[in-house]
Amino acid sequence: IDAFPDVSPVQVKLILKAEGMTPADVEMQITTPIEQELRGIPGQSNLRSVSKYGLADITVDFDQGTDIYWARQQIGERLSAIRSDLPANMQGGLAPITTPLGEVLMFTLDSPTLSLEERREVLDWVIRPRLRSIDGVADVNALGGKVRTYRITPDMGALTRYGIGLEELISVIENNHQSDGLGRLRGGEELYLVRYDNRAKTLEDLANIIIRQEGARTLRVGDVAAVDFGALKRNGFVTKDGKGETVQGLILSMRGADASHIVESVKAELAAMQPSLPKDLEINLFYDRSDLIKKAVATVESALMEATIIVIILLLLFLANFRSAMAVAIILPLAVLGAFILMAYFGLTANIMSLGGLAIAIGLLVDSAVVMVENITEHLQDARCTRENLPTAVFHAAKEVAVPIVSGVSIIMIVFLPLLTLQGLEGKLFAPVALTIIFALLASLILTLTAIPALAVYLIKPGVHSQGRMTLWLERHYEPALKWSLHHPKAVVGAVGVALALAVVGFLNVGKTFMPTMDEGNLIIGIEKVPSISLEESRDMDLLIQHALIDRIPEVLSIIARTGTDEIGLDPMGLNDSDTFLVLKPKKEWRQPDVEWLKEELRKVLATFGGIGYGFTQPIDMRVSEMLSGVRGDVAIKIFGEETEKINEIAKKIETLLPEIAGARDIYRKQNEGVSYIELEFNHAMIARSGLDIGFLTRLIALHLQGIVIGDVREGLKRIPLLVQGPSTRSISQLQDLTISLKENRSIPLSSLVSFKRTSGAVMIEHENGMRLSIVQTNVEGRDMSGFVEEAKALFQKKLELPAGYFVNWGGQFENQERAFERLMIVVPLALALIFFLLFLTFGSLRQTALVLTNIPFALIGGIVGLFVSNLYLSVPASVGFIALLGIAVLNGVVLVNYFNQLREQGMGAYEVVTKGAMRRMRPVMMTASAA
Repeated sequence: IDAFPDVSPVQVKLILKAEGMTPADVEMQITTPIEQELRGIPGQSNLRSVSKYGLADITVDFDQGTDIYWARQQIGERLSAIRSDLPANMQGGLAPITTPLGEVLMFTLDSPTLSLEERREVLDWVIRPRLRSIDGVADVNALGGKVRTYRITPDMGALTRYGIGLEELISVIENNHQSDGLGRLRGGEELYLVRYDNRAKTLEDLANIIIRQEGARTLRVGDVAAVDFGALKRNGFVTKDGKGETVQGLILSMRGADASHIVESVKAELAAMQPSLPKDLEINLFYDRSDLIKKAVATVESALMEATIIVIILLLLFLANFRSAMAVAIILPLAVLGAFILMAYFGLTANIMSLGGLAIAIGLLVDSAVVMVENITEHLQDARCTRENLPTAVFHAAKEVAVPIVSGVSIIMIVFLPLLTLQGLEGKLFAPVALTIIFALLASLILTLTAIPALAVYLIKPGVHSQGRMTLWLERHYEPALKWSLHHPKAVVGAVGVALALAVVGFLNVGKTFMPTMDEGNLIIGIEKVPSISLEESRDMDLLIQHALIDRIPEVLSIIARTGTDEIGLDPMGLNDSDTFLVLKPKKEWRQPDVEWLKEELRKVLATFGGIGYGFTQPIDMRVSEMLSGVRGDVAIKIFGEETEKINEIAKKIETLLPEIAGARDIYRKQNEGVSYIELEFNHAMIARSGLDIGFLTRLIALHLQGIVIGDVREGLKRIPLLVQGPSTRSISQLQDLTISLKENRSIPLSSLVSFKRTSGAVMIEHENGMRLSIVQTNVEGRDMSGFVEEAKALFQKKLELPAGYFVNWGGQFENQERAFERLMIVVPLALALIFFLLFLTFGSLRQTALVLTNIPFALIGGIVGLFVSNLYLSVPASVGFIALLGIAVLNGVVLVNYFNQLREQGMGAYEVVTKGAMRRMRPVMMTASAA
């Protein structure tokens, strides 16, 4: 059981980190070589990458059906082949075997007394290992807080005074902080394993490492460096409720795992470990996929229950016989159970789409049983029918309608086959709908031909049955209307022809969109600040925004925002990017229970903060969009080209044009310029005269700016990083004033060897299939997506000039919609052709086949009217409704024409056949259509 079908493609991610490298360096030295190496893997459908500061995120999509383990093996082999050509400091590799929809549970660790370091340590070394051992958990992502380190901070003056080079200090620490096995030694009849453990275990152990012996004086690390606890340089943080920072845990489920089971197992494990955690540490869940699962299942459960009750009431009204109604109604639970058996066999999960298919199918499931029971009831009213020959009478009645039932239900199943041919997101969303409908119909067909006649023998008594007031009233009004129609064929055909023409005009003008957005119950605001913002400023801005939202929007219960890059690197954001997760009160407590209204209220607050961009999304919606197109919006305009600067200029121009189009909302372009850089220019002659080299200087500067991890210190099972870090350097002037020790007690300022030049550059460099691109995204409100894009294309044609070699592509939800409708326009006619063939086999007459199919375009008139009356657009779900309509229209036509043929075989004339046949089949046709 899950809330949503797994719509993720077969996708493999590479997360590669190279501390300190700029986006341009990451692109040149890591991303581009790997992309070139990954090309040509069989079944590869798309290759995307993001190069950011110190991080390369490469995503490879494969064709559906590709084995994920084979795909990961191919990527791993190619990466191994090229690793020697990549930077030595690069770390990382294949991301966990999860999907973008794998975020099933999120929680924060809150405490009034524990520091960020202590909370993070509990998450990393107590909670995370236990949760990772749960079946189905791919990983536990740790966000926020500070990672504690053992820190050695050299005193540059003391090093100069004692003539100790920085490399010598690091080398001494590394050589004296080791443990290893040395081999085996025989002692008599026993074998000994020889090992040593010279690893430091405490701060005192590190401080007491001997550097050198000078006469009677022993020089130790503690004499030339401060040894204490520190923290790794942070690339992100988590803030909560405008009050301060916190630590967040995020549970990632394995691909194909049961989300509902994982959530329950994780919650049980968290409850079990609570007594062993620090007393005032609280684990607060703020996102629980099981809540959405329960809501989704409850929605469909209520729909199924309501539909079942409605169908039973209709059966009682039309059949006016409780036993007959029960004989039909029994098919509902049995067919649904049959569908569940087939779903389990074929590996379908129960989710809002597959269960939604059952909700749609409920009205269709009784159609065959209605025809069967109605015909049996009619035959049992014959005076010759007695208790003794009841089974024979039921057999003949069942046999009479078996062919049209099989033909009609087969046709309904065929009309849903086009949904199985949809590709991409729409295919994964609607294939479960089609399959569950087909499974349920197949079960109902088998039951109708076997169980229903058998039950009828026991439930339905022979003799005259009352028609019921509903049926009598309908017959009384239908008969004169039918006779008038037969006597005025031109008027009827003319009126229906005009209605059909108007429907065609309406269909051509109705707006098109992909699908309505599922209300997940939570909102996420993606907030973007100035690219050059510092960690501290970004944090303070987040806290101010959160405080304002909680203070002014009472519907917001809590806010958790994560900024920057997470530890695993699955969500590579900058320090200027925040995903602000809003935990909302139940809708019944809102001032106005409308999500769009709430968004407007939130916009009013956000508008008071200058210099930020923002967009609204939801947890699953966000990940689905990112997974399929790398963006979070209804429409994504992708600009491809050679130079990042020109691409950014075009993106800016598009951003200014979009507000001119009605319906554009939350226009969002990642600010991809304005990051401040300091370029180092080396004085090679001076460096050579000083006896130094560039490798030493860059290592020295890195040591002062962020530190160098040279190992770890073991505390039981914990592995705490051992960091060598220079004294805090916060400005260019402090960096320039650094002095470097030379031989013979000489020293030289860093500024004599290196000059510092201020420049600006890109925040990130994105690739798709090896080409650079930038993306502008927008949501569409108050109008259809297709019309919006057509208007945008016309506007761009008029006002946007693209240089040679630069072009624009359209993506996002719009791309899914276009692909879905293109596919349906091909496969629906093919399905109709197959239906035509089946009808011809059933009737053996082209004229009768054409007569039945004529019902389809006339039935569509009501569908178009339905869209206009409900003010909806033609979406993929609306297309599912039209497809179901085709099946009902054909089934009713088959039932009617089949009976016409039976009457004609009895020697009746055409007028009598049509009059008597239409009157006789009015009740089953009305029942099947009303129930559906």
